[in-house]
Amino acid sequence: MKIRSQFIPFLALLFLISACAKDNFTEPKSTLSGRIVYNGEPIAVEYNQVRLQLWQPGFGKLAAIDTQVDQNGSFSALLFNGKYKLVVPKGRGPFKTLEKDAAAKDTLFVTLEGNQQLDLEVMPYYMIRTPQFAGAENKVTATLKLEKIINGADAKAIEQVSLFINKTEFVSRSTNVGVTDIAGADVKNLNAITIATEIPALVPTQKYVFARVGVKIKDVEDMIFSPVQKVEF
Repeated sequence: MKIRSQFIPFLALLFLISACAKDNFTEPKSTLSGRIVYNGEPIAVEYNQVRLQLWQPGFGKLAAIDTQVDQNGSFSALLFNGKYKLVVPKGRGPFKTLEKDAAAKDTLFVTLEGNQQLDLEVMPYYMIRTPQFAGAENKVTATLKLEKIINGADAKAIEQVSLFINKTEFVSRSTNVGVTDIAGADVKNLNAITIATEIPALVPTQKYVFARVGVKIKDVEDMIFSPVQKVEF
């Protein structure tokens, strides 16, 4: 019994040392932030759908650090200083990644030493140009142009153009109170597109909504969007 009574405090001491070691673990303090851009212009996407991956070789089991892209095309990750590889997972995003050279391909190499800003240049299939929104009589109307960026063998057709509205600034396929779709086959003129959607009864009542246009490209999962805009009615 004497041996047992001495052993219990020893175990408690080991547990305390272990807990202190965990508390003293160094946390990442450097931020890598930036935007997905085309010629310096941010690519707006759907919230919580597009992700980037950061890889840091040489630290045990290699695993990707997933980084969410916000709906305005920005991203941010809290990391340790070191060398990273930044990639877009295959099949993600309403764009094609750019290959710098045959060796690097579409991987962006980053050496992080403190906070750093970094934009990721891509090639979108289409860009939404001059979107304008107007609210009247419980309806939101949008006018816009679409610029086809990728031509030739890699070009893709428009599957659908959609106008989304929501009570909050998070506007997407999964978060909206109203949506109107136009089939790509019905878009006859990329330079003159008009689309409207009805505003339902809002509870609690508010005299504004947030709106954005999204374009679904054939055989591409993620949509490209216009910036979110507040529309009063």
